[in-house]
Amino acid sequence: MRKLGFFGGVYSNHLALRALLAEREARSIDKLYCLGDLGAFGPHPDRVFPLLVEADIPVVQGNYDHSIGNDLADCQCGYTDPRDNYFARLSYDYTYRHTSAEFKEWMRKLPAEIRFETEGVRFLLCHGSPRQTNEFLWETATSTAFLERLLDEANADVVVATHTGLAWHRALSNGRHFVNCGAIGRPANDGTTAVWYATVTVDKGECEVELVPLTYEHEKLAREMEAEELPAEFIATIRQGWWTTCLEILPMKERMAGRF
Repeated sequence: MRKLGFFGGVYSNHLALRALLAEREARSIDKLYCLGDLGAFGPHPDRVFPLLVEADIPVVQGNYDHSIGNDLADCQCGYTDPRDNYFARLSYDYTYRHTSAEFKEWMRKLPAEIRFETEGVRFLLCHGSPRQTNEFLWETATSTAFLERLLDEANADVVVATHTGLAWHRALSNGRHFVNCGAIGRPANDGTTAVWYATVTVDKGECEVELVPLTYEHEKLAREMEAEELPAEFIATIRQGWWTTCLEILPMKERMAGRF
């Protein structure tokens, strides 16, 4: 039996990352993998980099990491709404200014996907989808038939992604799975301050998926964000658990589940 942990959307939340690393042993996680988007939203992006390196965590390159690492003009987040893009710009500009040259070079070299096999189970780790780094795959807007075809084309038994910031899982035919591990960088628009990651336990070729809430020092993070003069809307999300930005991209059911 082997238990693997997956997380993404760190969004500079070094405190949540520290909490996850501390929880690893208690949950008997054999190996952790990060699915990208290390900066954005939160303060002090350079505090994330050493934690990942010291813990020897493989990292997939997210759209944010690709943009920061290659000195691009924006985050390539995939937003279309002007308000969403306004806050994305504030977040990107802050992250870019506060990311060291060493961290930028490291992100530039990250792989777009990670593949491995455990007990005959083929895993594909990506950021948005196997097709596109910034593709949004939502639980209510993504059909099972589409996911079946996606895994067929990817030659994978388990695909793990992030990007949307909302954790979800769907069991597919022949023991296969699609997993969105959520984000540890900000709450899941559910009115709680917890963030989310996923575990997959492989036992004799069969997989058990668990979506796991993670508590951390969210008030400390909020104070750090205030000290860095990050948008009040971002800070309110950390304290209250409701998204105040990046809402227009949500499908109707996900949008209606939130407060705004």
